[in-house]
Amino acid sequence: MPETSSPAETAEVAANAAPANQTSDFDLMAEIDSIRNLSSEDLNYLLMTYALPAVAALAAILVGYFVAKFVSRVVSAPVIKRVDETLGRFVAKFTFYSLMAGITLGALSKIGAPVTGLAALIAAAGFAVGLAFQGTLSNFASGILLLVFRPFKVGDTINAGGITGKVNEIDLFTVTLDTPDNRRIIVPNSSISGGTIENISFHRQRRVEVLVGVEYSADIEQTRQVLKEAAEAMRSHLIDGPNRGYAIVLDNLGASSVDWKVRFWAASSDYWSVREMLTGEIKQRLDAANIGIPFPQMDIHVISGSDSPETELERQRVRPRPRSTRQTA
Repeated sequence: MPETSSPAETAEVAANAAPANQTSDFDLMAEIDSIRNLSSEDLNYLLMTYALPAVAALAAILVGYFVAKFVSRVVSAPVIKRVDETLGRFVAKFTFYSLMAGITLGALSKIGAPVTGLAALIAAAGFAVGLAFQGTLSNFASGILLLVFRPFKVGDTINAGGITGKVNEIDLFTVTLDTPDNRRIIVPNSSISGGTIENISFHRQRRVEVLVGVEYSADIEQTRQVLKEAAEAMRSHLIDGPNRGYAIVLDNLGASSVDWKVRFWAASSDYWSVREMLTGEIKQRLDAANIGIPFPQMDIHVISGSDSPETELERQRVRPRPRSTRQTA
C-alpha cells in the first residue's frame, strides 16, 4: 500500500512547498496555487488548530470586557455610596484593568502564545518605565495614600502645598483646587502628602478672633463692657455651649496700646463674614464711647551737652587711616 501522510504533515508540506528555482521575491500566484492544492482534511486541520482557537480567544476577550465592566461597577458601588466617590472610581478602574489583564493572558495561553515570555517582557518594560517616570509614580503613590487615609474630601477647603483653596477633584496624580479669587490650581499629590495639610472646613464650628488695641488712658472695665456689647450685638451669629460663646480677654500691654482679644464662635461657613461684621461693630462702639485706638508711637529723648549735634556726630564718625608708604633706596 502507498504510504499516506497525516493531515498535519500534508499541511506543512503544502505550506512550505516552493519551486526549486524559487528566488527571494514573493510569488503570489504560487502561494495561491499551494492553497488551492490543500485538501479538505488539511483545511479542517488548519481551521481547528489555529482559526477556531483565535476566534474563541477574541470572543473570550470581548465577553471578558463586559464582565470586567460589570464586576468593577458592582465592587465600586458600595465604596462610592458609603465612603468616597473618588476612591470608588479608583477601585472600579483597578478592578477592571486587573480582570482584563488576567482574561487577556488566559486567552493568549489557549492559542499557544508564549505567555511566560510575554509576562517577562511586560515586567521588564514596567521596570524601565518606572525608572523613567519616578516623579509620576511618586504622585501616584501619594494619590493612593490620599484616597486611603482621606485627610480631606471633595468640597473641603484646605491649605496644602502652600496653596489655600476648595478641593474640586482628587485624582491619582493631582489634586485640583479652586482658590477664593476663583483661580483653578492643579497640585501634584506628592507636594500635598509630603507636607502639612490643614483642613480648614473639617469642623463645622470655628472661633473668630479680633485683636483690638486701645489707648492707655481708657478705663479697663469700660473697655471690657464696650467690647462685650459689641459681641452681644452679634448674638444671632453666635454658637453657644460648653467651651463656645464669646470671650473678652485682656491680652497684653503693648508699646503703644492696651491690647484686647475678642473671641467669638461661629459657623465655619460664616467665618469671614462674621469676622468683618464683628470688627466693624467693635470700631463703632469704641467710637461711641470715646475710646481711642492709638497709632504706633515712638518717644525720642534728645540729650543736650556742651557740643552741638553736628560736633558730636563728627566726633563719632570713623575716619580712614592713612596708608603707610615704604621708602625705597
